[in-house]
Order: sequence, then structure tokens, then C-alpha cells
Amino acid sequence: MSLGTVDTHVHFWNPGVLRYPWLTGLPQLHRAFLPTDYAAEALLPDVTKLVFVECGCDPADSLEEARWVASLAAVEPRLRAIVARAPLEHGTAVRAQLGALKAISRVVGIRRNLESETDTEFCLRPDFIAGVRELIPLDFSFDLCVRHPQLPAVIELVQRCPEVRFVLDHCGKPAIASRQLDPWRLHIRKLAALPNAYCKISGLLTEADLTAWQSPDLRPVVEHVLESFGPERVMLGTDWPVLRLASHHQRWSEALESCLTHLSPDARRKLNQLNAETFYRLSEPGVGL
Repeated sequence: MSLGTVDTHVHFWNPGVLRYPWLTGLPQLHRAFLPTDYAAEALLPDVTKLVFVECGCDPADSLEEARWVASLAAVEPRLRAIVARAPLEHGTAVRAQLGALKAISRVVGIRRNLESETDTEFCLRPDFIAGVRELIPLDFSFDLCVRHPQLPAVIELVQRCPEVRFVLDHCGKPAIASRQLDPWRLHIRKLAALPNAYCKISGLLTEADLTAWQSPDLRPVVEHVLESFGPERVMLGTDWPVLRLASHHQRWSEALESCLTHLSPDARRKLNQLNAETFYRLSEPGVGL
């Protein structure tokens, strides 16, 4: 029996509509990727709902990106939630932008991508913490996109903001290609000990050897995340179309399935569907409408 799946990490973009500076050096991705393109690729089994995550557009276009993506729901009804960008480093001054995002249909959370910050403790700056706390009255979640050396600061951020729901994107980008998984393992265990932290199994292929990765390269990461967070606080995401840098979608899907075959049907339903619906409030009245 099909479980139904929420893909918790999907990107749509169109460089003809908005500006995405980071795409300039990636010709494989420097074109429009739209819901019709996603529908043509069988990325996860029986996808019933999608969560869009901001795509690194020019910061000045952040509100417009959320509005544009909300309009895509007319052609892709599975698009139920939007994680938008907001400059949380502005502290309480971000309140007006967060309010404008709250007024946009389907916006349920915020991501301020941190992976490119050279200061590994950027997220602990007082203004950034103040900005994160502005999410509380709006019931917005926060997606954490960081690299593994930033995890100690992330752990402290999550501790300081216990009323905010956090999800770690891409398992914290462990060093899969070099097979150096420590101290990432320790940091994941510490983060998982915090009840307001979740983790996405997503974006792993772009941390592996792009041309020579094999399914066994992913297994230690997936197993450690599941052991640390348990099946109640892990969710699945494709990171489409970024995963195209490393794989054809079918091979990635098969590799993921090979890492999850030991799970019970109940655990799989949590990973595939229930955890995402809880975290992103997808089953609450008014969400996704």
C-alpha cells in the first residue's frame, strides 16, 4: 500500500523572472526549472505534497520570489508550503518583512542560508538571534542550511531559541566525499538531543564525489541521522533540481531506498509523510490554501 510522500525540499526558479547570481557558474542549472519539469521526474514514491525552499535569489527579490512561487500552485496543487528567505541578521527590523511574508499564501517558514558565511558563529550574533525569535509569534519554522563546521554554533542557536522549530537541511552537509564523518557524528547527536530540532535526509549527493559516488557512501550518514533523531524527527527531501549536479533522479531514488529498507512501515510513514506534516503544519486548517 502506498504511503504517500511529502517532498520537503524542492526548488523552482526561472532566471527570466528573478535574479539568481549563484547560477551564473552552473550552466547545468542555469535555466528555468518549473513544476512541469519536476512532475516529469519520479523522484520519490507517490509524492502528494511539496515544500518549496528558497533558491538563493537576489536578496532584494525575496518577497517577489515567495509571491511568484505561491502563484505556481495554480498549476501544481501539490505545492502546499513555502519556506521563504528573510534577512534575520537585521534583528527586530526584519519584523515588517516577516509580516509581509505571513500574508502570502502557503508561506510557513523561513530560511536564511548560512553555509557561505565565513564566520562559523554568524548565527550567534545578537541581531541574528533576535531575528530568529521574531519567528515565534508568526509560528514560522526555520530551515538551517549550514556546513558541518558550523554545527556547534547551530546547536547553541537551537538551545537559545527553544520555542522555534528548526530543521537541519541536507544532514548538515557532512564530508561524504572524503569519508571524514567525525566530528559531524558527535554534533548530530548533540543537535538531536534538542527536542525542537528535526533533520532532512536531502542534498547528500552534492556532498559526495559527484562523478563516482555509490549508494554505500550515503548509508553511514542516513543510518546515523536515523539513530540520532529517531524516525519521529527525520523527513525526506530531494533537493531537486540541485541533485542533477550529481545524479539522474532514478539512481538517486534507488540509492535512498537502499538505505531505508530496514525500516518498519510505521517508521516509513513517519519519514515519508507524518513528520513533514507535523513540522510544517501541513494538516492544519488554512495551511496550503
